Amino acid sequence: MRGTVSLSLLASALVVNAFAADDVAGMFSEGKVSGQFREFSISREVDDTRPVANNDYTRKANAVGGYLKYETGAWNGLSFGAAAYATIGVHLGNRSNVNDVDPTLLSRNNENDMYLGEGYLQYKNGNTTFKGGRQKLDTPMAGSDDARMLPNLFEAYVLSNTDIKDTTLIAAHVTKFAQGTFGRAYAATNPVGINSILSVTSGYSLIDSRNQTGTFTDMGKYAIGENTGGVSVAAAIYSGIPGLKLQLWDYYANDILNAVYAEANYGFSMANGVAPYFGVQWINERDIGSNNVISKVDSDFIGAKAGIKVANFDLSLAASHNSKDANAAANGGTISPWGGMPAYTQGMVTRHQFMAGTDALKVAASYDWKNFGLNLNTGVYYTEFDMDKLNGYSTNYAWTAKESGFDIIFNPQAVKNLQLRLRANYADDFYQSSTGSVSWDEYRFIANYNF
Repeated sequence: MRGTVSLSLLASALVVNAFAADDVAGMFSEGKVSGQFREFSISREVDDTRPVANNDYTRKANAVGGYLKYETGAWNGLSFGAAAYATIGVHLGNRSNVNDVDPTLLSRNNENDMYLGEGYLQYKNGNTTFKGGRQKLDTPMAGSDDARMLPNLFEAYVLSNTDIKDTTLIAAHVTKFAQGTFGRAYAATNPVGINSILSVTSGYSLIDSRNQTGTFTDMGKYAIGENTGGVSVAAAIYSGIPGLKLQLWDYYANDILNAVYAEANYGFSMANGVAPYFGVQWINERDIGSNNVISKVDSDFIGAKAGIKVANFDLSLAASHNSKDANAAANGGTISPWGGMPAYTQGMVTRHQFMAGTDALKVAASYDWKNFGLNLNTGVYYTEFDMDKLNGYSTNYAWTAKESGFDIIFNPQAVKNLQLRLRANYADDFYQSSTGSVSWDEYRFIANYNF
């Protein structure tokens, strides 16, 4: 077992355990065990027409694992928690063959792994909560990105307060990042190359981090290969007006960049049961300090969405634009190296909306089948990314990348807390150049059992 730690911040709900202990011994006798068992199977049929590629191949993987967590009761507002995370590959092919075994379900070198992912202290006094140590963190520009077997985890120290009515204030300092298994999809290079641009605009490192899974690494060391002292975060979330939610986040990544994230969402219900909703989001990034990897950071991302709910049917449309600057890091693309992926226009896999100059569009629809007596939700989507020549992924080449897919979620009544999920994405020209392109059909089956 390797040591590792995580921090669990859900910005909308930072709460301490409801149970209270009379003394220190009672903290442990009143503790609780929880967790999740996960089975994940993935199969990607790749069509690679580049002359240097292996052309058509199918990459697969199956894994079981999840996490087991223990939380003490609270004594005078103080409590502790710890969680172990694990992934174990089953029925795999040649683990050393990148075209045979999908790396996103496994740890470094496609190995099995188990490590301490969470280990924190939490203290609550009135409307103020402090949580420090390794935990799971979900914020717009730094998050768990739990898209495969194991999520991203953090070492952080978070203070939140709700004294102001309908307002949550958050101050945090995040010191370390432990990449989850999804980050292994991005083969960034050192020195920086086109795959590095794909990685750092998709939520992961600018340098090669495929063997970083489960390792708590300085935030700057993970992002650009240099220790920078972590990332300081301040946020305010307001929901005092019915149907309206406003949030503003600032991330000060010492010697790398300052990122501001702002979002407004508004929805309302009409007399006939129709419920429209709207959202806008903005990300602004500028460089601060100095380092030996990137200098100028200059990026702006804007996104908007509109949707409507009619009974159990939900239809939405989203669009976004990212700025470009040939003299800036990633040619002016939005840098997001710590799992943050809040964009309305992201696909299930394709995250090109943060690349320089990209105009993106997404349409999605879902239906909840509860009126038919089924705990079933089905959804479909289509995304399109109009890539500028400065995108940085394909050198001086513009094209349109597309992705469509579906998502089926079933919670069988016969087994409480079990979720079965079938997902698919069809990427058309995920990568394209004058010499060829990369496309695929991918299917995923996930079973989550929470306890």
